[in-house]
Amino acid sequence: MTVTVEQIKQLRADTGASMMACKVALEESGGDEDKAIEILRKKGESKAAKRAERSTGQGVIASYIHSNNKIGVLVHLGCETDFVAKNDEFQTLARDIAMHVAATSPMYLSPDEVPAELIEKEKEIWTDQLKTEGKPEKIWDQIMVGKEAKFREEMALLTQPFVKNPDMTVGGIVSEAASKMGENIKLEKFVRYHI
Repeated sequence: MTVTVEQIKQLRADTGASMMACKVALEESGGDEDKAIEILRKKGESKAAKRAERSTGQGVIASYIHSNNKIGVLVHLGCETDFVAKNDEFQTLARDIAMHVAATSPMYLSPDEVPAELIEKEKEIWTDQLKTEGKPEKIWDQIMVGKEAKFREEMALLTQPFVKNPDMTVGGIVSEAASKMGENIKLEKFVRYHI
């Protein structure tokens, strides 16, 4: 059975498990979400949702300076304990995310942070494009919904495909690390400088 991206996203939202774990569970369950949740619970994957509520008072600030010395990034990756913050794998993840930010120039951390004013300006451009393309006006609203969702995902760090593994988003990589390390890991903020 083929599992849709929407099913995977819904299961991920319900359980907090990684995208890959959700995909595997849905495939094993034949697309039945209740059975997939049960599979994830047996594997301990759905614990991520409970972890997400816990405080991330520890963590690291990682930096990346591009080889041309014209791009610099700082990333604050939070976790629950000092033990995890000192873990090499955790620190490598933070540096990899900093490198990703240097490469892709995200403007916001999550899609819901993209300002409404920016979306309205983009909608004006999209409307002109639809007119030029000769699309029927009755389907513009549907097209706009898709364009807005895609635009928000492209502008936000957490929903961008991760440069080192384009099959997963940055948020998915962080969730997977949280599942693997057994505690809440959260990308708190980032800053990108360029000349």
